[in-house]
Amino acid sequence: MKVTLLIPARYGSSRFPGKPLAHINGKPMIQHVCERAALAKGLDNIYVATDDVRIKDTVESFGGQVVMTSSDAASGTDRINEAIDILGLDDNDLVINVQGDQPLIDPISIEQMISLFERHPGEFEMATLGYKIDKDKDIDDPMQVKVVFDNEFNALYFSRSRIPFCRDNDSDDYAVYKHIGIYAYTSKFVKAFAKLPLGRLENLEKLEQLRALEYGHKIKIAISAFNSPEVDTPEDIRKCEQRLAVD
Repeated sequence: MKVTLLIPARYGSSRFPGKPLAHINGKPMIQHVCERAALAKGLDNIYVATDDVRIKDTVESFGGQVVMTSSDAASGTDRINEAIDILGLDDNDLVINVQGDQPLIDPISIEQMISLFERHPGEFEMATLGYKIDKDKDIDDPMQVKVVFDNEFNALYFSRSRIPFCRDNDSDDYAVYKHIGIYAYTSKFVKAFAKLPLGRLENLEKLEQLRALEYGHKIKIAISAFNSPEVDTPEDIRKCEQRLAVD
């Protein structure tokens, strides 16, 4: 089983155009993502999947690999699916999807994804990460996607709302988990997933992973010790720089 890490990156963004090329401590964000991902053990290849020549040129300038995809890709998973086809990956190959706006991704989190598939071959087709929220302000922030899971760590639901919700409001010590947008899945599953129609819940929450649950697929959850905040706005760049200064 080969393990390929793909980083979907697009230039256009309504809130932050050119986000992958925004500089953090003197380096474009996409370079931070690539360099941190490269520290993970067990990867055979890392590619940035993009449709923009500016991103392509930047990635190649620091020695990264690029696969050019269509500008018609409707989502990150569609871009991943196209990259899988272009690269000719085998159906049983493992694909790790790290978003291009995660410059603080911890390599151990990537290794967790690989380990899940190595330890439980054939038990599930898709996995992702959860992180126990440690800041109260994040619990009701719709930009911080939450996840709940069963006793076997299979995802039950993802939401922008607080889940679970304590009805009696008499306990402040129960855990709420943030979803960290790193995915691992077989190449075969990505191809099947990309053919599924848009899900009703997916469309409501604008969370693509809900499509898998709506059509009956398991998503295994691993609990990470590392938060990986996404960059959504220019203000998040400053927060990343502060975090890197501490690290």
